[in-house]
Amino acid sequence: MANNTSKTARASVRAGQATGGALSVLGEFKYLIPLNGGKHAYVRNLTNGKTVHLRTDSDAFVEEIRVLSAAGHGTKIRAEFVALAAAHPTHGWDATEKRLVEAGVFEG
Repeated sequence: MANNTSKTARASVRAGQATGGALSVLGEFKYLIPLNGGKHAYVRNLTNGKTVHLRTDSDAFVEEIRVLSAAGHGTKIRAEFVALAAAHPTHGWDATEKRLVEAGVFEG
């Protein structure tokens, strides 16, 4: 592990390893971090450990969500879209989810 990581980050990694990789130590894990009124989002990917900044209307966003859904995270991500739509009704999260459903992202 790199020496420049924070003490909290190192402790959370150790705790995650002790619980079989569960992230409950850090609280509820969010896949989507909304930005710019729903036009952009950070997408946190557990499968590769990366967080990417994407336009929510881009093909890259669709593919990133597709990868997470195929890895078994689709139900939780859809729940996040519902929560974002409820918390920010003018940001278009319901339309974003609808576009993903129409693209077949959550199937399979």
